[in-house]
Amino acid sequence: MSGPEVTLSFDNGPEPDATPAVLDVLRRRDVRATFFVIGQKLHEPARRALAERARDEAHWIGNHTWTHAVPLGERRDPGHAEAEIGRTEAALGSLSHPDRLFRPVGGGGRLGPHLLSEAARDLLVAGGYTVVTWNAVPGDWRDPDGWPERALAQCLAEPRPVLVLHDLPNGAMRHLDAFLGRLRDAGATFRQEFPEACVPMRRGTPGPMLDGYVRAATTTPARTG
Repeated sequence: MSGPEVTLSFDNGPEPDATPAVLDVLRRRDVRATFFVIGQKLHEPARRALAERARDEAHWIGNHTWTHAVPLGERRDPGHAEAEIGRTEAALGSLSHPDRLFRPVGGGGRLGPHLLSEAARDLLVAGGYTVVTWNAVPGDWRDPDGWPERALAQCLAEPRPVLVLHDLPNGAMRHLDAFLGRLRDAGATFRQEFPEACVPMRRGTPGPMLDGYVRAATTTPARTG
């Protein structure tokens, strides 16, 4: 039986104290990933240079909102979609993947109607974006040492896992090289393309899953603690 085909992604960077080491590991392991970056970080030259390095090393660059403050389905303020999505896309410029990859903020890796507001959905459709979700979130941001075991189990449980890690300076990525080796030893291979099950919108065309990720304007947003 063949192992899983893993699509590797990194959220919330770029970070000078984490992203370079991640890129070094990926280059050594000959793995191509996608980096979903926070728009406001690209204003800092050192961080933008890291995104450029990732692009130059054949990784894909995607949009992960401007502030990463709250899931967009919990936003009602006028103009929030353009402020979070459109502004980031403008900052990406030539760094952006041709499919205009966008990953919504999950609020801890959850999937559901909190991901997108109707305004965000409409902007994504009009802009021809490709929305990318996930099915393997081991929580490396909150457990920098324990995440590899969960990540391995999650990846081996899915034929086409889309794994979400974070290139953040919390020490978690010091385990990345060993983890990738364990995945390969378990029979995993790596693909940069995202499986249909994790692409609820492709190039502005909504798929059947998208409605489950959009909160209607008449619905009261969930309270966050």
